[in-house]
Amino acid sequence: MKAWSKIVCAGVIFAHMLTWKTAFAGKKSLTLTGSTTVLPIAQLCAEKFMEQHPDVDISVRGGGSGVGIAALIDGTCDIAMASRPMKTKELKSARSKGINPVATVIARDGIAVIVHPSNPLSEITLVQLRDIYTGKISNWKDVGGKSGRIVVISRDVASGTFEVFKKLVLKGAKTRADALMLASNKAVATTVEKTPGAIGYVGLGYVSSKVKALPVDGVEPTKKTVASGEYKLARPLYFYTDGKPKGLAKEFIDFVLSSEGQKIVEEAGFVPVKSNE
Repeated sequence: MKAWSKIVCAGVIFAHMLTWKTAFAGKKSLTLTGSTTVLPIAQLCAEKFMEQHPDVDISVRGGGSGVGIAALIDGTCDIAMASRPMKTKELKSARSKGINPVATVIARDGIAVIVHPSNPLSEITLVQLRDIYTGKISNWKDVGGKSGRIVVISRDVASGTFEVFKKLVLKGAKTRADALMLASNKAVATTVEKTPGAIGYVGLGYVSSKVKALPVDGVEPTKKTVASGEYKLARPLYFYTDGKPKGLAKEFIDFVLSSEGQKIVEEAGFVPVKSNE
């Protein structure tokens, strides 16, 4: 009798395992890796997409644009999130491995220059910004603020935001040696929020009442000024796939570009690339 009970018990366990395996095998999966600027858009869209498609599992990870592009080249993600175009050396590396990167622009963004809310500075110029980040200016009084050391916060070298900032603001010059290089937009925003003498830069979706976003050359960083091209520190946001999007990747990208997805883009603080009407 005991032997029979053991057989029945083993059978039940096996049946449960088989059911679980079957359910798991039926799940379609998609992995996105890369830009922390694109991250909130991808996360919010993934949540909504999975609500509508219970058979789909979407994993979204940050790390920076460079990390996402490397993952696409290595075949460890389905979609690379990037806040900058791929570099020539990355394209060469991809093609040498049989990967054909194709970009889809899913939103637009402005790089907002942020300071602590207590900072009395009301605006900044591109020249002043360049001089601060290259080390020519180290005191707030030299840009019209109160006397005090400027704590310079930057993104790290894996960041697409860093690459765009370096191109548009630094014109290729090196960031000052004492700049604090951080791994995400959130880390920059949090550090500036807690440091009265700090200056940093983040994607538009990371601006909140806990920091002050400065107009640059007299233009405020808003969705309107980014969309119009008036705000100069603007850039497209990308999804990169191996070849033209297909299968589940195409379904998800189509959702992000749909009116529902573009509404999520706007609610996340970024600029839609397609009309929501």
